[in-house]
Amino acid sequence: MKWPWRAKTKTEARTGAGLDPETMAEGIRQRREAAEAAAAAAAAAAPGLVARRWGSSTAEWSDWLARSPAGVDLIHWWFDEAELLALVGEDRYVERLGELLSRAAPRDIAAMGLGCTRRVDRACRFAETCSQDPVIPPGGRIESHRHGEVPGACSSFIDCWSRHEIDVTFTAGDSHRSVLLFRDHPAEARLWVDGVRVGEGEWLDKGGFWEDERFFTIRVEGPKDHPQQGPGHIGAQLYNIVSLLIHDADRGTTRILVPEDTESWTDPVLDVRDGTGYVYPTREDRAAGGTPDRTFPLDEPEAG
Repeated sequence: MKWPWRAKTKTEARTGAGLDPETMAEGIRQRREAAEAAAAAAAAAAPGLVARRWGSSTAEWSDWLARSPAGVDLIHWWFDEAELLALVGEDRYVERLGELLSRAAPRDIAAMGLGCTRRVDRACRFAETCSQDPVIPPGGRIESHRHGEVPGACSSFIDCWSRHEIDVTFTAGDSHRSVLLFRDHPAEARLWVDGVRVGEGEWLDKGGFWEDERFFTIRVEGPKDHPQQGPGHIGAQLYNIVSLLIHDADRGTTRILVPEDTESWTDPVLDVRDGTGYVYPTREDRAAGGTPDRTFPLDEPEAG
């Protein structure tokens, strides 16, 4: 038996089969106009929404963040700290923050609002320039020290305001980077170099230095039984005599040099010349051309 009617198939219901072409065209036009109006309204509201949730300066980086592989994840993790702490706890929050900073581009970190090489005490105010792609000459690479209003953003960033006390520094070509979260005390500090945790279990100083674009150095806690050991000068994060951590970013190896009883390492520094490392007890000694306390081949099979 054939019925005079039948149920529409799902395909027919979606496409409007059975309707006359003029009615179908009008429905399609109305839906397209509604979608375009909704998109325009969302675009108009976006800067205000971003500003209310993540600050007005973040909205100025929206064009870059829209194509950044890691920027949005970093912004979310940074600005939504309170909610994320409640969800994952302190340790995981800090570890994830270090991981994201280790993947982020300089422009991502600038969009967070950290101080930069130009002004460590305030966020970047030149997003219209700094959010642009860096200008690299043929056969050249990104400079290791970028300062001021520059496409691609600066080369180092300092967090002067949060409890994490972030310090991020890039080398030439952004080929290596150090990420330090000092967190108010040497025992709480955490360090990543090229995304790898370095110096775990050590008391770390508040900042480190890149030498020869390859070796990241930072002062760490010195021997407690050193004859000159005692309180450091006012403002120092560690005791008077310190050891020196040297991480070779090219080889992914780390060594910690500890001063002997006769070595007065209050501010040890590494100098690199012709494949050899020279450790001076202070920066002043190196600047004066003094005799180094240690000399060692940088590419020796095992770290000393």
